[in-house]
Amino acid sequence: MSRIGKKPVPIPDGVKVSVNGGVLVAEKGKAHLEQPIPAGIRVRVEEEQKQVVVERETDSRQHRALHGLMRALAANMVKGVSEGFEKRLEIVGVGYNAKLQGKTLVLQVGFTHPVNYPIPEGIEIQVPEPTKIVVRGADKQKVGQVAAEIRRIKPPEPYKGKGIRYEGEVIRRKVGKTFVSGQ
Repeated sequence: MSRIGKKPVPIPDGVKVSVNGGVLVAEKGKAHLEQPIPAGIRVRVEEEQKQVVVERETDSRQHRALHGLMRALAANMVKGVSEGFEKRLEIVGVGYNAKLQGKTLVLQVGFTHPVNYPIPEGIEIQVPEPTKIVVRGADKQKVGQVAAEIRRIKPPEPYKGKGIRYEGEVIRRKVGKTFVSGQ
């Protein structure tokens, strides 16, 4: 039995979790997430114990894999609507910066033109400093995807480390070429 799948997901106060026709729904306030339940997996919401229990029908390899996956997705949904997820990015480079203009993130990262990144629905982006970007949202996958797309605009290069990186990310540096005078 899956060690992850066996553990019930506790439901914090204020979060409403339900199963509607093969779809797991978690909501709190404006945050609303849905996840389809795969065939062979059963999800029960126990109101008295305030927990979500995930079970599988058979011991087949696929059902065992989906058992732990569905439990992890349910836990991420509950955490997402109650606390939310965030990724932090930092911009390194002389003259590199970011700013918000309405629903668009404008990046100056060494190109001849500013790069405009439209902020998707359900994601909140903040720029506390010109060289820091904070991506927040309830959907863990969407937060990670948006952070990866922003980083892909100008990934850090290995010689000087200039570019957009995750906060705390270590960039392996390369040694540049050296000039040797002729003999």
